[in-house]
Amino acid sequence: MSSNLNETIKRVLADARSDESDVRSATAPHQADFPYDREEEAQVTRREFCNFLGLTSAALFVGAAGFAGKAAFDARCTPQFPAAKIEGAKTLAPGSSLNFRYPSTNDSAILIRTLDGELHAFGQKCTHLSCPVYFERAHQRLECPCHDGAFDAKTGNVLYGPPPRPLDPIKLEVRADEEVWAVGREAGSGEGLI
Repeated sequence: MSSNLNETIKRVLADARSDESDVRSATAPHQADFPYDREEEAQVTRREFCNFLGLTSAALFVGAAGFAGKAAFDARCTPQFPAAKIEGAKTLAPGSSLNFRYPSTNDSAILIRTLDGELHAFGQKCTHLSCPVYFERAHQRLECPCHDGAFDAKTGNVLYGPPPRPLDPIKLEVRADEEVWAVGREAGSGEGLI
């Protein structure tokens, strides 16, 4: 049985050599027109590899530095939001809340008149997973129903739960005729607004 195996191996090796010689003899007349050196084709020198590695690393560094620079520039620029009148705020009873849209029609916000009559406004998205918060009258705080988080109704600070930072406060102005206007929005705890 081993003699059959040896015969088979010899036949396969002979076929492989004949295939290579057949290809070389078939391409020989065209070698002058299309020079091709198979041995040098697969070789990559250390210098070529280091050049490729250096250029790729430099390109990645420049790209990352560009993104970091843009993020730093954007963090220094504070966005300016237009003033908007909050309809119904004038008649808001102490210990109650009112939902409104600010700074755009896609951004929900909540206005609270505390029991002592002070007005406070915040972005309505919970800072944990952006669930909408609501004003709980019985406890006089903002609560997130998704993951049981709670915020102080006067400061927006986290009272308990998973939210990592305070709610985004909205600046208010009381103008002529006791009308309430939203005039700006910040990110909670001094971070840049996203």
